[in-house]
Amino acid sequence: MSDQQSARSRSQPFAGGHSVVGVGAPASDPSLSDGLRGMMRGFPTGVAVVTATDGAGVPWGMTCSSVCSVALEPPTLLVCLRAGSPTLAAALGSGRFAVNLLHDGARATAELFASGDPGRFGRVAWRTDAEACGPHLWRDAHAVADCTVRLAQPVGDHVTVFGEVIRVRSDGDCRPLLYGLRTYSPWPGTAA
Repeated sequence: MSDQQSARSRSQPFAGGHSVVGVGAPASDPSLSDGLRGMMRGFPTGVAVVTATDGAGVPWGMTCSSVCSVALEPPTLLVCLRAGSPTLAAALGSGRFAVNLLHDGARATAELFASGDPGRFGRVAWRTDAEACGPHLWRDAHAVADCTVRLAQPVGDHVTVFGEVIRVRSDGDCRPLLYGLRTYSPWPGTAA
């Protein structure tokens, strides 16, 4: 295959005059990572902070927009956490984690838990109880799901963790915080 044919196979026309990156390209092509990153920027999602406590009782947490409902029977969520993160290590070590879905007034908390600041739990209101699977960010979350780890699957530089939900706390009067196009924003309109 000529270089010209190879270039055409990696960038194919798409509706609207845009091109498709990666058709026929090797999986390690950096343009694929850039293309996926750009694509996902345009896919707004809710914002969560996944929390867990390690064996020494130290709380850990990280901002996460890769959260998905998997099944209702048994109730199961999945979260994708960066491989090597202390939050992932705490969740896998304890076999438990909490998913804190943030409300529209919690942008500062989302940014704090995305920053890696080691003192983040000293800067937010949180609590646990005997049934909590991780710290609950009670002032910043409109809903919290306590989960037990059922499966962890490494995928590239992340680990997909499936958690069976054992308890949910929810405040239906709050609007969720969204993230997309590198911006946090509230859900439009009024709360249901």
